[in-house]
Amino acid sequence: MDAETRNDQKQPHVVFIPFPLQSHIKCMLKLAKVLHNKGLHITFVNTESNHKRLLKYGGYHGLDAPGFQFRTVPDGLPPTSDDDACEPTQTPEELGLYLLANFLEYFHDLVAGLQTPPTCIISDGFMTFTNIINAAEELKIPIMLYWTMAACGFMAHYQAKVLLDKGIVPLKDESYLTNGYVDMLIDWIPGMEKVRLRDLPELILATKDDDFGLNWLVDAAQRADTVSHMIVHSFDELEGTLIKELKSIFPNVYTIGPLQLHLNQITEKESVNSKFNGYSLWKEEPECIQWLQSKEANSVVYVNFGSLAVMSLQDLLELGWGLVNSNHYFLWIIRSDLVDGKPVVLPQELEDVIKGKGFISSWCPQEEVLNHPSVGGFLTHGGWGSVIESLSAGVPMVCWPFLHDQLVNCRQMCVEWEVGMHIGKNVKRDEVEKLVRELMEGLDGKRIRKKALEWKETAEKTTGPKGSSSLNVEKLTNEIMTLSRK
Repeated sequence: MDAETRNDQKQPHVVFIPFPLQSHIKCMLKLAKVLHNKGLHITFVNTESNHKRLLKYGGYHGLDAPGFQFRTVPDGLPPTSDDDACEPTQTPEELGLYLLANFLEYFHDLVAGLQTPPTCIISDGFMTFTNIINAAEELKIPIMLYWTMAACGFMAHYQAKVLLDKGIVPLKDESYLTNGYVDMLIDWIPGMEKVRLRDLPELILATKDDDFGLNWLVDAAQRADTVSHMIVHSFDELEGTLIKELKSIFPNVYTIGPLQLHLNQITEKESVNSKFNGYSLWKEEPECIQWLQSKEANSVVYVNFGSLAVMSLQDLLELGWGLVNSNHYFLWIIRSDLVDGKPVVLPQELEDVIKGKGFISSWCPQEEVLNHPSVGGFLTHGGWGSVIESLSAGVPMVCWPFLHDQLVNCRQMCVEWEVGMHIGKNVKRDEVEKLVRELMEGLDGKRIRKKALEWKETAEKTTGPKGSSSLNVEKLTNEIMTLSRK
């Protein structure tokens, strides 16, 4: 059923509630745009500070498109003007505690103020700590959980409650992190049989019963069991066995990725939400694209560790010297808070040699970079947004994971999908140099580049006409339509 036909019927109204971090907001906005293009009305809920940053940096100019509106809830920060929008001053933990205490009250007020009652809520799976599932039940609004990650990432987090039940976590003490215990194979997950305990999110490897991170993951997994509709940003061909397992646990699972490939098929004429095109909470610097234009095909390594990773100055310097010594061009994204949360000052000696081969930027339009002909490889933290964008562009990866699902994503990309190579935890310049050379000119690099291009072709097919992802988007849309008629 196309959007025109749906417009003749009662319009369903979906309220999106993202987890208030860059990658989650970006991924949920993409799904919101896809569903909006199918004829559904959207209300997208941001925290006030994040929305101001989106206004400032994301290319959204304050005009709600027909059927697409933004609403905000407070986040505990003092009010600022749009001109003063800046990078966050709260830690994720501080923001989480504020939302735990206050979100539900704000959400009830928000729903009461909507002109059209919501047909359903699509909530980030990690926002359930706010008791949004209970609120949906009280308001008699159906709720779906959206996991803005791979099936392996969701399943890795979901194991928190299983590992707790089996007595594998919490660990007896911190010595278990180094005595070989975390090398234990977790071999009971179909599609992830060779995953080690150390490949699961680091929050699971707690040493105390009352550990906040472990209990948060266990709570999220338990709450997921109470919801019948799950949306996952992956595609069947990439994680078939694992997705089949998810479908045996949850009654309704929709794999709808890669979302950008769906959006690429929506032309300016067809898009009813063309006023909003950006997703960034940071200022993107177009100069990096201009620099890429001067480079030959497949000659540049793109280096970016996402919006959350923090490293020591020593690790940054080892990485920088490794990149320089590889003798390949590189575009290196260094956030202002990448090094221990503080502004980065590189030694003059390193700055001088970088000028010959590298370009440093604080943020960039990542998908435009990955799809640029000059980019031949991606040195990444392995966050799912970066991985699926790289797969969609056919770009092979070197992965240096830090936290959350990055660990299992890295394992899967290197072992199962064969599109990546892994940097060890204690990064050394010689290892960086060796891996970048292998990525860009070695036999392994050629092998994983070929595989990455094959995954790109598969991703294009799954989001094409009659592709599994396209069919799942249609099923999801029709399910929401059905709810609107009840």
